[in-house]
Amino acid sequence: MTMQLFSGPLSMFGAKAQIAALEKGLAFDLVMVPFDTDDRYLPKHPEVLRINPKQQVPVLIDGDVEIFDSTQIFEYFEDLKPQPALWPAGAAARANARLLEHLSDEVFFPQVVKLFGLQDAMQSPPAVAACAACAHHYALMEQRLARDDHLAGEYGYADIAFYMAHVFADRKGAGMTADTPRLVAWRGRVGRRPAVRAVVGPMMKFLHAHRRGVPEFLQELL
Repeated sequence: MTMQLFSGPLSMFGAKAQIAALEKGLAFDLVMVPFDTDDRYLPKHPEVLRINPKQQVPVLIDGDVEIFDSTQIFEYFEDLKPQPALWPAGAAARANARLLEHLSDEVFFPQVVKLFGLQDAMQSPPAVAACAACAHHYALMEQRLARDDHLAGEYGYADIAFYMAHVFADRKGAGMTADTPRLVAWRGRVGRRPAVRAVVGPMMKFLHAHRRGVPEFLQELL
């Protein structure tokens, strides 16, 4: 049976897994779970309920393998099909890349989540603090790009994770600025990859169809 990847039209973590599968050239059936206008995935898909105690996408089914969490899916893909490699070679380099991916998911993106529902109060203390934290993270990534074209050397999972997190940050008012020119150039390189466009394009079309804002740098995908 072809593996199944359960995601959602506005799932940042699902998009991560989908991009990775495409980059790896893996065959999979994409299952989009129900989504309602309040940004909830309701009713919950029965397979998502069965496999993930957190009741969230992404969920991957590949024969007897049933896993959830985008990072765990990354690891499975790398073991399943080592080439093209999306983690760098060598223990130290891989640890660095994994750290960057973790920072994107668990340090940067939670600041973005704080902005959900604050688009009409962007001058409020919580919004200002969240935007400042995002800007600080951008500055750190700008420094990393002084050495390489991608965050961990070669393009890989760290880039996929941060690109998708940034898409949501921009949507919520914490986009990049001219203060990080290398990072803006990196965004362009990653965004031109066919796998990234294949996933982000439908997401932007979904937003547009539901009269939601689309980041300026992604308007060309409409």
